[in-house]
Amino acid sequence: MMAEFKDLKRRFVHRVQRNVVNPLGRRGPGVLLETIGRKSGLPRRTAVGGKVIDGQFWMVSEHGEHSDYVYNIKANPRVRVRIGGQWRTGTAHLLPDDDPWQRMRSLPRFNNLGVRTMGTDLLTIRVDLD
Repeated sequence: MMAEFKDLKRRFVHRVQRNVVNPLGRRGPGVLLETIGRKSGLPRRTAVGGKVIDGQFWMVSEHGEHSDYVYNIKANPRVRVRIGGQWRTGTAHLLPDDDPWQRMRSLPRFNNLGVRTMGTDLLTIRVDLD
């Protein structure tokens, strides 16, 4: 029963993000994560929340291994992150052993609210910036 609910929630949130949140986020001044599409080979940009700490960009994926950008990172970990209007390149690392709830304590609160509300399978991601 719980797995069914998580799957339904994930599909609903994914649809809202793809059709509303990401188009608006790509136009705004917020943080963007650019991956290379695993099938298309084209750049894919996703609005994300996170923070640079000691030369690394930290974020939490609300759908973990089920996020399209996580699939893309698995295929090619080289990414770009737009922070404060500046693009930076780096290598993304999926950290399934990191506690995402603890990690969010050091990340922006507003984004964490969305991750906590909409998330189903949280996953910490670290981008080692070049």
